[in-house]
Amino acid sequence: MMFGWLKQYMPRSLYARAVLILLLPVVVVQLVVTVLFLTRHFEDVTRQMTDTVARELRLVMDVVDAAPDRASVPDRVITEVGRLALTAEPVPADQVPEEDMRLWYDFSGRVILRELPEDIAALLAIDLSDDRRVDVYTDSRHGPVRLSFDRRRISASNPHQLFVNMLFFGGLITVIAILYLRNQLRPIKRLARAAEAFGRGRHEPYSPSGASEVRAAGNAFLDMRSRIERQIEQRTLMLSGVSHDLRTPLTRMRLSLSMLDDEEREPLERDVDDMQQMLDAFLNFVKGASEGSAEPVDPHAFVAEAVQEARRAGREVTLLPPEGDGAGQVTLNRLAMRRAIDNLISNAARYGAKAEVSVMLSDKSLRIRVEDDGPGIPAERREEATRPFSRLDPARNQDRGGGVGLGLAIATDIARAHGGVLRLGESARLGGLRADIVIAR
Repeated sequence: MMFGWLKQYMPRSLYARAVLILLLPVVVVQLVVTVLFLTRHFEDVTRQMTDTVARELRLVMDVVDAAPDRASVPDRVITEVGRLALTAEPVPADQVPEEDMRLWYDFSGRVILRELPEDIAALLAIDLSDDRRVDVYTDSRHGPVRLSFDRRRISASNPHQLFVNMLFFGGLITVIAILYLRNQLRPIKRLARAAEAFGRGRHEPYSPSGASEVRAAGNAFLDMRSRIERQIEQRTLMLSGVSHDLRTPLTRMRLSLSMLDDEEREPLERDVDDMQQMLDAFLNFVKGASEGSAEPVDPHAFVAEAVQEARRAGREVTLLPPEGDGAGQVTLNRLAMRRAIDNLISNAARYGAKAEVSVMLSDKSLRIRVEDDGPGIPAERREEATRPFSRLDPARNQDRGGGVGLGLAIATDIARAHGGVLRLGESARLGGLRADIVIAR
């Protein structure tokens, strides 16, 4: 794109962009109007007034040169050209300024300093340091003479007031516009918070408000949220019912198998155990992050508890020292996150001889890492491994443990429900799979 480089300088938030869209045209219009006004009014008017005063100054200089001596110059000027409201006073040469002077905010003064010397050849210096009068120093037959007159005769008065008025009223209108814009953007921010909360598995009360377009988007969000909640509820009820109905015949099968000889009973019991594990996996997948509620959790103690439970279950898993400089608690769904960590540890223990778990907490994120020394998963198939019922036989020995390909899928859904992500990679420490649950704080 031609202006693609501008994207890195543009603000990210909608509020900041709206303010920029509002302020940029206002500032540009004010600058253009100010420049045109200064050019067409102050400069042109000041130039015309300077030409008029220059003719009067030349007339006064003729009267000064015609005076018989230096002392009679002031009275001679008052007598002959007193109606011009100009005073003439001879001054010593050391009182003549070495250069022209004007105030820093005197915009019309620069026009005077540029135009007046072109009309008066004998001009020595111009003093505009007093914004109420003008002192012009010229050379005459009697030496340096100071000619003084009212500043209003040579330029428009108070040109700086234009900028004061422009800044004041421009700022006032901008503040009013920003307040109005803030009220218009508040419903959009409420909709964004409700959508983000729903994406993290929380139900935040929301009612559409604001402009008609925002209300339409809010109503569409409510309809979508209702449909998703109904679908999740129906799926949960259906699979929970199926799981419950299948547990009864499995229990009867266990009772029947207990009457057989050991040689015949053990293979069949293993099949029943595998079926039980499959049913539990299906039910955990359906539950996802719907069970429990989010609450502040100490991540280090939480993961340490999960690792101890895995050890008591006979898994070879080690908890590494904490990483990162973050402190405090993180808002998590304890039941759902515990299920995700258990699945990752179970996978690591099933496909490798040992597993390691570590927690890295910073001011911005939480990372829970599980590594194993198993065969790992090829980089090109890691995305496929997070899909439900995915069985990567060449990469992971799926025949061990009766897995159904839901462990990584469950962990992925739970990480997304917390606003995070599950990342798969290669373990640099053990050489097997590395699974990271990363959640923003």
